[in-house]
Amino acid sequence: MSHRAAAVLALTAFAAAVVALIVEAVDSWPVMVVGPVSLSVAIVGGWYAVSRRGAARVAGVIGACVGLLALVTVLLAENSLRKLALAGVLGAISVVAARRALSTPDAPADPATPNPVARAPRHPVLIMNLKSGGGKAERFDLVSQCKERGIESVVLGPGDDLLELAEGAVERGADLIGMAGGDGSQALVASVASRHGIPFVVIPAGTRNHFALDLGLDREDVVGALDAFRDGVDRVIDLAEVNGRVFVNNASMGAYATIVQSEDYRDAKLKTAAAALPDILGPNARTLDLRFTLPSGEEVPTGELLLVSNNAYELHHVRGGGTRERIDAGALGVVALHVRNAADANALAALEAVGQVQRFSGWNEWTAPEFEVRSGGPIDIGVDGEALSMQPPLRFRSLPAALTVRLPHRAIGVSPAAQVVHVTSGQTIQELWHIAVGGEPR
Repeated sequence: MSHRAAAVLALTAFAAAVVALIVEAVDSWPVMVVGPVSLSVAIVGGWYAVSRRGAARVAGVIGACVGLLALVTVLLAENSLRKLALAGVLGAISVVAARRALSTPDAPADPATPNPVARAPRHPVLIMNLKSGGGKAERFDLVSQCKERGIESVVLGPGDDLLELAEGAVERGADLIGMAGGDGSQALVASVASRHGIPFVVIPAGTRNHFALDLGLDREDVVGALDAFRDGVDRVIDLAEVNGRVFVNNASMGAYATIVQSEDYRDAKLKTAAAALPDILGPNARTLDLRFTLPSGEEVPTGELLLVSNNAYELHHVRGGGTRERIDAGALGVVALHVRNAADANALAALEAVGQVQRFSGWNEWTAPEFEVRSGGPIDIGVDGEALSMQPPLRFRSLPAALTVRLPHRAIGVSPAAQVVHVTSGQTIQELWHIAVGGEPR
């Protein structure tokens, strides 16, 4: 499908979805009246359920359940589910078509300048955590796979120091080193590769593998990622650090970082969060002592979330799932979120539903080469998913072009963030119209 045809389809499907919603609003006015009210009751009830204890929490749970029940009841009574599903399908078609329309046109192949395959390593080494990701390294038998490919495998055992294993591999002559494990482990081995100036291979054998995702790797193809050792292509990217600790993705402070510090969190996540949230969000909450400065120069005490990332994330939802279009822009991404009360929670939920959380009044987002967080005591922080406690001040800085990653030649090579499309954005609609009337994608 041509870019122009895709743009026309995207705009048509989007318009049809809007018309379907308007028709539904006219035909089923009870849904438009009761729906928003019941949803607000559910959201406010949920806020009290997570931020209060005792009778207030019970009342919040009841309110949330009543609100959701009223919403479902009116949708069923007015036979609205099928119509709303149709609008959803049209919206999905619009997004897929818009992604095609806005994609960069493929450049003509130039046989004189192919992607150069990196020189074959003399001594490739892969360190692996057999327990990471539910035992992915064992399930895919990476030890045998490495042996077949002439790669030295080093298995992380109980009590082993990962940094020492990586340094030992370099001392034995490793000229290409990789890690099969979670993002926290990837960061540690990447720091060693960066320090010694040797390429680094990412094997997505962790649980979420966000770093692999943003590099364009297929997170499901663990064995295929080993092809980087044989016919890899080098790419230079940034790293970031906080008080000397290198990270590849992000460092989080605030509610989440505080909760995961609990000894009970791994075994009972929901129970631990429910017990801790009233102390973080409630009216008598302990104020998180995290102080920082906005680009405007204003001094700010943080709210419920403070996220510092290695390059900026495309964040449209508080629930996560963001990706980075680039990991080589030489900047930190900083996001701070503050929810003051139930009204804020209601507004945030509405913006979350349409992927517009950046419009929330308590949302601040910017980029900077350096960033500092001050406090009167130790700061709980999650660094690439690892729960840590650090002494203030926390000094973050970007490390531009610090790491050479070697990717399989057939890897996608483009982060999914580059393909994110929000058809509700005025800028996106303008760009689609520009293409639909004969313009070229920009």
